[in-house]
This record gives sequence, C-alpha cells and structure tokens, in this order.
Amino acid sequence: MTTAQEDHINRFKARCLTQERNLFGRLQAAALASRSQAQRLLRSAGNLSITEWRVLWDLAEAGPLTVTEMASIQRTDHALISRTIPAMMKKGYVTTTTGTRDRRTSLVALTPAGRAVFDKASATMSQRRAALANSFSEADLDTFLGLIDRFEAFVEDPDWPTLVAESAG
Repeated sequence: MTTAQEDHINRFKARCLTQERNLFGRLQAAALASRSQAQRLLRSAGNLSITEWRVLWDLAEAGPLTVTEMASIQRTDHALISRTIPAMMKKGYVTTTTGTRDRRTSLVALTPAGRAVFDKASATMSQRRAALANSFSEADLDTFLGLIDRFEAFVEDPDWPTLVAESAG
C-alpha cells in the first residue's frame, strides 16, 4: 500500500471517528433508519405512508381533530398533513366537516374503512413500540427523552449564536 493510500485510509477513519460524536448527523441517521423501518412495516401492514399512519393513529385515539391539532400532536408541519388528507379521503379513510366555531377550519374524522386499516396496522406498530420500549429501562427512557428535550430546545432557540459568543467571552 502506498503512503497516499494509507493517508487516505487514515483521514477516512479519523473523519468517521469525529462523526460518531456529531449529534446532528447521528440524530438524522437514527431518524432515517426509524423512518425506513416504519415504511417497511406500514407497507406490509396496510400500504400506508408514515403520515397516513400518524393521521389514522391520532384520529383513532383523539379524533375528530383539525389539521392544526394533528400537526401539534405529531410535532410536524401543518402542510404535510394538509397534503395527505385529500388522498386519505379518496381512499375512504377519513372525512372532513367544516368547523362549527371557526368555518375556516375543518375537522377530520376516521371512517369505518379508516378504522379497519388503522386496526390492521396498529398491531404491527404497537409491537414495534413495545420492542423498542423493551430495549430501555424506565430510567434510560427518562434520560433519553430529557436529552432529546435539551437538543430540541437548542435547535429551536433563535438566540443560540448569541449564547455561544457570550460563553466564549
């Protein structure tokens, strides 16, 4: 092996070690792996997208709901759910009605067909959640969620550059 090849391998290994501690990259990789696993499971359990599954789940547990309420529950973008609802209506999974208090909003409700597909997928997704929960003790889970809360607070803080500058000075 030439010196240039050895240097290349060493730089590659050093970069990999550095990235092992990159929280941004690690969380993104974990989220992508989780999403891929969920997509695989939902395909076999009802040919649902992740967003469709989450809408069905929210509606089964707490519906009828507005898109804004579901976005809040899911901690996601309102537009993502809004774009999903028409396709779910076409499939017969949900219906919408104009809100009684605010006519600009719509309440989304589960249909019997939506309930049936939810029930089918729910068993698989429940097993997934249980298997993950079994991988952590209650203390581990509390610590993990606390760390995620701290990470979210950091990335949602518009003043973080100021905080970094202040701590450096």
